[in-house]
Amino acid sequence: MIYTVTSVEQDAKQYRRYHIYMNNDSEPMLSVHEDLLIRHRLFKGLELTESAISDIRAEDNQYKAYALAINYLGLRPRTSKEIERYLQRKEIEPEPIAYAIERLERERLIDDEDYAKRFAESRLRSGGKGRLLIKQELKMRGVDKHTADAASQELGREAEQAVADLAAAKKWRSMTGEIYDKRRKLAQFLLRRGFPMDVAMQAVKRASADQEAALDDEELGWLDN
Repeated sequence: MIYTVTSVEQDAKQYRRYHIYMNNDSEPMLSVHEDLLIRHRLFKGLELTESAISDIRAEDNQYKAYALAINYLGLRPRTSKEIERYLQRKEIEPEPIAYAIERLERERLIDDEDYAKRFAESRLRSGGKGRLLIKQELKMRGVDKHTADAASQELGREAEQAVADLAAAKKWRSMTGEIYDKRRKLAQFLLRRGFPMDVAMQAVKRASADQEAALDDEELGWLDN
């Protein structure tokens, strides 16, 4: 069957979308973005087959998914999984979602490996988190296990230790009680923040060193008496 465009109307709310009416029907057969309107010359008098209409509708769905993803990316960097989940919430079909993600990856607008690396460095530096918690957070954002592992492993040991030492020293100053109890609680605090056991214990040792030295001096003073 051949359909003829009999009317084209601009959407009242989305000014860059247009409704295409065929064969004098009262309901539009197509709703397309302005770019597709021009590309396919969807003006009054154009004749289209059912197959052509189906292809245009599929292309518009892909375009819609891509445009939504671009707007979502404008807020902050995203992983491919975050893009997928967002488009699903917008009730976009799987095929247009796959198209949008593939195109964004091809255009280097989303790159999970680069995202994971930058996220890990930022969380360590400004978030005060250790590699184990950072790895978990990456997975929650949809980064696959291999990429999350690689990004967390790339964090420098010295840099991670320095962050742990800083967090431990700050926490130690606010703690009260016996030194052994404080050391235990501080170690638990650092482990919860995702620092490996050896890094956490080294930070605890350094944070408590001054108080231990003071206690040693008190003991020596008592012996002198």
